[in-house]
Amino acid sequence: MTRPLNDIWGIILAAGSGTRLAEATNGERKQYLEYRSAPLFWHCARTFSRVARIKGLVFVFPPEDAPSMEKKLRQYFKSEDLGLQWKVVSGGTRRQDSVRNGLTGLPSKCDGVLVHDSARPFTSPRIITELIEALDNGSRGVIPAIQMTDTVKRVADEMVTETLNRAELVSVQTPQAFETSLLKDAHDRADAEGWEVTDDASMVERLTEVAVIRGETRNIKITVPEDLKRLEEAKTMVPCVGWGYDVHRFGGDTDRPFVLGGVPIAGGPTIIAHSDGDVLLHALTDAILGTFGGGDIGRHFPDTDPKFMGADSSVLLREVLTMAEEAGTRIVHADLTVITQTPRLSPHANQIAKNICRLLGLDAHQVNFKATTEEKLGFTGAKKGIKAVASVTGLREL
Repeated sequence: MTRPLNDIWGIILAAGSGTRLAEATNGERKQYLEYRSAPLFWHCARTFSRVARIKGLVFVFPPEDAPSMEKKLRQYFKSEDLGLQWKVVSGGTRRQDSVRNGLTGLPSKCDGVLVHDSARPFTSPRIITELIEALDNGSRGVIPAIQMTDTVKRVADEMVTETLNRAELVSVQTPQAFETSLLKDAHDRADAEGWEVTDDASMVERLTEVAVIRGETRNIKITVPEDLKRLEEAKTMVPCVGWGYDVHRFGGDTDRPFVLGGVPIAGGPTIIAHSDGDVLLHALTDAILGTFGGGDIGRHFPDTDPKFMGADSSVLLREVLTMAEEAGTRIVHADLTVITQTPRLSPHANQIAKNICRLLGLDAHQVNFKATTEEKLGFTGAKKGIKAVASVTGLREL
């Protein structure tokens, strides 16, 4: 029985002391280490913002850092609006104390929560999306994991006592997803009964079953000095460009709202389309597919498939962004143009551009949106339809 959750938040744990890395980082806490000109916790926040179902984030910092980090976060969100609600809380002595504090920062209506270690900056939107889907499909708790490749032995007093069955062992990652009420109950029990655990699933397992999805080998945790090399790897970046075009006719007897770039526009014309008819996001999706040779939108989301009837184009865009990421492509710029005689788009241009930035996880200077007419020429000039073109630039690692 499926029961989609309505309000899902993430908790980003950035309250650790990082003692194992202290010497290698000159005492700087690992959550504040920079990777590609941003601290690790901000990379995690960016990834969460790429998933449309995430409504907000709770950042957990060391108590002595919380006030100053809240000020810094205001600046981060001002310069790069992730389109999420957010809150800062102080961490505790142990990891489980920090998670418990983070739970207090969630709104009362939050019914699903993902807990993530900021020291895992390479997690992907795919993992977050599949965790949420597992909750929607009935799991009360779900974690990502990868199969063990090494032989694992139990040792006591420097002697092997048992060789464990590798086929039954996995290495567990974060984020970990739970029904909010269940995770709160688990922490209440842990606090009352003195449980000591290393992750949230260890608590929840005592109350109910925890499901597993496929993790990713690249989703490592920065823990020991050797891991710092992952933040310093020099890779050759090759630019790639994709171009997209889409057109839709006006008309039909649908009462579906006119949507452009994910922004509903009141009073706009009705669109004849199989999905929600967002011509701009369709062109953008095709352009992103072009950056890694992914074909076209029709191949992945055919209009002959009833499951895409009325589909939210931002959800389709998210899936294609995940494909791009898995192909090793990082989107760095988008230039977008809509051609239509009606409606007048200049009053909505800033909101459309801002929403595209949020969907792509890009800064304002990386997205350019334009709207124009064709001087009453052609089918757009005759107000028979609307079209959009998109040029997207990406970087692929070699």
